Amino acid sequence: MNLYRHRDDDLAELAALADGSLDPARRAAADARVVGSVELAALLAEQQRALALMRRAAATVDAPAALRAQVAAQRRPHRPLRIAAFATAALAAVVGAGVLGSGRSAEHVHAALRPTALLPDASGDATLTKTSSGWRIRLRAHALPRLDGRRFYEAWLRSKSGAVVPVGTFNEGTNVTLWAGVSPKQFTIVTVTRERDDGDQASSGDEVLDGTVTP
Repeated sequence: MNLYRHRDDDLAELAALADGSLDPARRAAADARVVGSVELAALLAEQQRALALMRRAAATVDAPAALRAQVAAQRRPHRPLRIAAFATAALAAVVGAGVLGSGRSAEHVHAALRPTALLPDASGDATLTKTSSGWRIRLRAHALPRLDGRRFYEAWLRSKSGAVVPVGTFNEGTNVTLWAGVSPKQFTIVTVTRERDDGDQASSGDEVLDGTVTP
């Protein structure tokens, strides 16, 4: 039975059996071969799983047109494909296009961060992305001296009414990930302050960067 695995026509027959396009005159014999072989049954199950994955990917709203065309061609009678191999390529195309991720449909807002008189050469930006866990904040700052020991930076979201929510601390601003449980639609101001481990959880008021959230 090992020869079966390497013969293109037999692999094509398995693919056609999986997608229902196999000639009815040949189906009974193919079914009998599968029933009589654990190896063929496993190969058929693999083809069926791959086919289901491929069709789910192609049914996604943003699936690439080329992928949709390939799936349509695969469904035509008497044109069986090696589904497992094709599904791998199809899935790669979908992931590459961002279809299976949430990035294309995720909500983003942005804030350009301006310096204050404390560090006039500093600058930065923040991108806030809505997730099921809250708002992920990617902050990048420039010309912020590293703070170590008992000194650090802290980022905040502030509403127009003055309410302030801390969203995380860091030592340097090269590539910072922070999290907020409040919406930047209400807390529209992003600030960064210099802090010290002094037991006081309130903001020091020593702002080094600030900016307003925009869509």
